[in-house]
Amino acid sequence: MAAPLKPCLVRRRDGREQHGVAASCLRELRDKASGILAIDKAREPITLVLAEDGTIVDDEDYFLCLPSNTKFVALAKNEKWSSKSLDSGTAWLSESVDEVDSAAEKWKQLARQLKDDLSNIILMSEEDLQVLIDVPRSDLAEELAQSETKTQVLQDTLQQVLDRREEERQSRQLLELYLEALKNEDSILSKVAESETVPRKEMDVVDTGTSSTGTSAKTALSDQILAALKEKPAPELCLDSQDLELVLKEDTQALASALRWDRQKAEALQQACDQELSKRLQQVQTLHSLRSTSKGKKTLPWGDWLSSKRKK
Repeated sequence: MAAPLKPCLVRRRDGREQHGVAASCLRELRDKASGILAIDKAREPITLVLAEDGTIVDDEDYFLCLPSNTKFVALAKNEKWSSKSLDSGTAWLSESVDEVDSAAEKWKQLARQLKDDLSNIILMSEEDLQVLIDVPRSDLAEELAQSETKTQVLQDTLQQVLDRREEERQSRQLLELYLEALKNEDSILSKVAESETVPRKEMDVVDTGTSSTGTSAKTALSDQILAALKEKPAPELCLDSQDLELVLKEDTQALASALRWDRQKAEALQQACDQELSKRLQQVQTLHSLRSTSKGKKTLPWGDWLSSKRKK
């Protein structure tokens, strides 16, 4: 009896285009991948590795144990697999993420990050948190290999983190409105006092705005990040930690030019991003420290950890 065909996805090392291939064995998959990907005969035999971590697949039995639609990278002769490196201080906290083709693929990627380490909740953007909250409980439970009860606790925790950030944003807005009102009141009183004590005289006009004729500096920030910085109140709360680091690395003048702000406002934004990033990293380090101090004791699975935390 012929072995059943297994659907797989293959691509080249530096390519983004994936091809669907059905094969009954590893040898057949290699042959079909070489043809579909147009790999020169002189560069054969090819090596197939798992796209997610570079594991070399050269055993037929192991191939048969892999699930359908497993992603493979085809390496020609003398090619080596390499993961995408993240130039960021938080790269050790999250795995490298390829561009996702659909919302379903995105929430699964986020779920795998939480499965590896729950402290990644702290580093997620508000958009990522909302994506996981909106996933049907049964689907998320299946992806995490946890019960629906524990998954509900997790989604409740994600909602609490999201609500806390929104409350913090509203508090900052109220404080900014209050400070602005005080500033305007002081300005009015100052003008009234000046008009009463000083005779009419010409005053020099001081241009406090930024010049629009200067050369606009280029920025490496994406349009999505710039839109969040410009439109969102307390934007540092809605960005994930990697985006916060990009804002911090950006030249202040270039950032001010891209946002059409003055330099002082851009500096204040970078300081707020720095404080938010420091707070998140400190929270993650605290969690890791707590885990290390409990070394030698029985380690709770992450689902039980959530349940026990909720009972306290």
